[in-house]
Amino acid sequence: MLRDVLAIVLAGGRGTRLEPLTRDRAKPAVPFGGIYRIVDFALSNCINSDIRKILVLTQYKAVSLARHIDQGWRFLTRELDEYIEVIPPQQRIAEHWYQGTADAIYQNVYTIEKAQPRDTLILAGDHIYKMNYAAMIESHRRRKADLTIACLPVPRIQAREFGVMQVDGADRVIGFQEKPIHPEGMPDQPELSLASMGIYVFSTDVMYELLFQDAAKKDGSGHDFGKDIIPSMLKDSRVFAYPFRDENRKQAAYWRDVGTIDAYYQTSMDLISVDPILNLYDRDWPIHTYQPPMPPPKFVHTDPDRRGAAFNSIVCQGAIVSGGQVYRSILSPGVRINSFALIEDSILFDGVEVGRHARIRRAILDKDVKVPAGFDIGWNRGADIARGLTVTDEGLTIVAKGEDLERFIPHGA
Repeated sequence: MLRDVLAIVLAGGRGTRLEPLTRDRAKPAVPFGGIYRIVDFALSNCINSDIRKILVLTQYKAVSLARHIDQGWRFLTRELDEYIEVIPPQQRIAEHWYQGTADAIYQNVYTIEKAQPRDTLILAGDHIYKMNYAAMIESHRRRKADLTIACLPVPRIQAREFGVMQVDGADRVIGFQEKPIHPEGMPDQPELSLASMGIYVFSTDVMYELLFQDAAKKDGSGHDFGKDIIPSMLKDSRVFAYPFRDENRKQAAYWRDVGTIDAYYQTSMDLISVDPILNLYDRDWPIHTYQPPMPPPKFVHTDPDRRGAAFNSIVCQGAIVSGGQVYRSILSPGVRINSFALIEDSILFDGVEVGRHARIRRAILDKDVKVPAGFDIGWNRGADIARGLTVTDEGLTIVAKGEDLERFIPHGA
């Protein structure tokens, strides 16, 4: 175990582009793949990398996230100095909420000091990928680096959403721009830019000094690693890039920032393909999560016109497909599909119930939504918009948590 490393997961973002899925929860707490939450990937990477001291910094709409970690991530032993600790904003140093990624770390510096880490691993809690952080830390120490930044090549047009770096032949970072309008291409692959993944390994003493210097700037700093801290380091510090090494064991490296509803949907739908791009079935790199105590999924009725069946789909524990048909969809725990219902290309969160003869196509239904009998979702864009449902540019319909669909049924129908 890397006892002298502390991992800090930044999990306080608003996730406004994922609304309404983030209306009641932080982005890292958004369900993914039926049984997981997005934050499970960063936390599982830590556990699989033998990092057992983890702080999760929360801010907005953190109740769901804190509950999930309390239910599913309390298997570490405090007596052995192993823990995952959720830290809400304490305003111990400043009276404001976190102003940026660096400020979030700075405001928790006393908690970090208690762990006495030689190196501090800083992660985003809203990315989906598999990575061995231990190998990155070993590289950081071997190079005697002050900061090591995980990176991967991305198309230049997409690089506008990332920090973009330039490196020399020894992978030392010689340039860094946060979300540039015109990203610089890589010398040997000009159509690609070298993007930061938002994964940092800091030598802790160096990090402290940088954070205190940045906090002292009253004006002119966004208190952000990408915008402020990293560019200021390049002249006098040893900053290195670490090429992403994927533990997903597929031909192409897998790393996703599901920042929009359409990106989230496409990433989720990738899971139901015959050979999924993201391998969730790899026992050598398991993704841990909370598993509710539910019975196995069940399929009921075999009549030709009333057959409970699911095709090319993920069906989680506690789900019951009772005489309905499910195609290319994800049914989360506790979902119930009643007779003659049709589900196509959709994601149903925990506890969704679909009434008889209802039809759902290209939709995401948040937790505990009840679909009335004979109700259609995703079959008529205009009708969905008229009901006040969210419909994306790609034609995906989202039903928010707690949405009362019964109010659209004419009285006495």
